Amino acid sequence: MGMVFGKISVETPKYTVVKSGDGYEIREYPPSVAAEITYDPSEFKDNRDGGFTVLAKYIGVFGKPENQKPEKIAMTAPVITKEGEKIAMTAPVVTKEGGGGGGEKKTVTMQFLLPEMYKKAEDAPRPTDERVIKEEGGRKYGVVTFGGTAAEGVVREKVKKLTSDLERDGFKITGEFVLARYNPPWTLPPFKTNEVMIPVE
Repeated sequence: MGMVFGKISVETPKYTVVKSGDGYEIREYPPSVAAEITYDPSEFKDNRDGGFTVLAKYIGVFGKPENQKPEKIAMTAPVITKEGEKIAMTAPVVTKEGGGGGGEKKTVTMQFLLPEMYKKAEDAPRPTDERVIKEEGGRKYGVVTFGGTAAEGVVREKVKKLTSDLERDGFKITGEFVLARYNPPWTLPPFKTNEVMIPVE
């Protein structure tokens, strides 16, 4: 019942707040291991969150884990998504630019961090789908936290303001934003926790 009202009862990543700005934080995250997949939403009937099923199967959310042990892995929060890479429809060329017009399809990358007990990719159960496991180095982000549903327009406004605030305060942005969602879909919108995270130096 608590999840309906926004209670986060799973492991979340540890971080250090190195600066608190006007409505945002600068956080440093240590290296970690992630379950991650990059996909074209058309693979999942145009569902932008369709990759979650692949990741959830790896850790065993729907029954027997799809990893070689098989070992059930605890769910963590948040679920992180990133959009903006393009795949040309005529060839499998991947670029880092945003957009999706001009005969190109936009991909989505979805990930969640594995529990802290997995320090390296080889410590985690080997996935049956080789696309799924990845090591993340240490990261530094400008982060703004907000409630409600992470609708596209809301996220766009949060990204715009955070980008402006970071640039105003002298931070160098080093990549595209990611969206972190901490709650399952059935959490009532006023109780949801979301974050827009922009990588900085």
